[in-house]
Amino acid sequence: MVNAKESIAVIGAGSWGTALAMVLADNQHEVRLWGHNSKQIDEINQAHTNKKYLPGIELPIGIKGYSSIEQALVGIEIIILAVPTKAYREVLGQLEAAHDKPLTIVHVSKGIEPDSLLRISEMIEEVSSTDWLKDIVVLSGPSHAEEVSLRHPTTVAVSSKNMKAAEKVQDIFINHNFRVYTNPDLIGVEIGGALKNIIALAAGITDGLGYGDNAKAALITRGLAEISRLGVAMGANPLTFSGLAGIGDLIVTCTSVHSRNWRAGNMLGKGQKLEEVLESMGMVVEGVRTTKAAYQLAQKYEVNMPITEALYDVLFNGEEVKQAVDLLMNRSKTNEMEELFNILDSRQQD
Repeated sequence: MVNAKESIAVIGAGSWGTALAMVLADNQHEVRLWGHNSKQIDEINQAHTNKKYLPGIELPIGIKGYSSIEQALVGIEIIILAVPTKAYREVLGQLEAAHDKPLTIVHVSKGIEPDSLLRISEMIEEVSSTDWLKDIVVLSGPSHAEEVSLRHPTTVAVSSKNMKAAEKVQDIFINHNFRVYTNPDLIGVEIGGALKNIIALAAGITDGLGYGDNAKAALITRGLAEISRLGVAMGANPLTFSGLAGIGDLIVTCTSVHSRNWRAGNMLGKGQKLEEVLESMGMVVEGVRTTKAAYQLAQKYEVNMPITEALYDVLFNGEEVKQAVDLLMNRSKTNEMEELFNILDSRQQD
């Protein structure tokens, strides 16, 4: 399944940006992969590898690396933005300074900005001028870069305020290894992708404590309830959290050794300090930053999020991990069905 050839710039040469560049190159698109490390770009162009982020993977020759944003954007109408959320404002400023024609931005990062409490699409809208920004599309779902780069079957969702733009992105990515669904719920797709990293951190902690599968299954289930409560309060469709950007992404991120959020939580559960964990990871752990934002959002929308609150205390208030988990298990009793109906009722009232 190959669609019309496009020239596409992927901004961010980490594991996820490189894996998505491979999907696009497999679909015969002209792919320009930008990174700020010139040695890494030389490796991509000369050896067709990106060993730091995807060891053992040979990149398609259709991927060309760029260390100059200006050169990477010549003639480009679609950008895949695959940088950490904390870098978005800076990178967007560089992009707009380098390219003055309308662009469709496909953001593939998963997070929420603390303090401003903006979702990534909202950050892009705030930073970008209206005559430069054509459309914003989000791509999200259960998709480890390591498996995508091996061309293992993967399924994701895309969403946008303009569903024609989402369908366009669906067309450029979809192939027999990488299936893409559209979803009109932009808020839900972004919230599901961002908040699952919080639950993955917590799942890693329970595994690090040696609490087993029962505890992790309960955590994932109750975590999904938290995500749904906040998402619906922010305007999302609760059905989205039963789909790829919700339970799908949550399962894969909470149960796989590929998940950097799970790995970080696992180290915390085994007694390492947050600073040590982040230093040893060598890559951004989005769940840490998102925990702060979700904690703030829970207060803003008056939503009960006990797992998020417990993790916030561990990450930012020095709470011992075992004590935080024990406090969660000793919360006052409640009725599960009442909580589920409350989520649905709040959506219907809106």
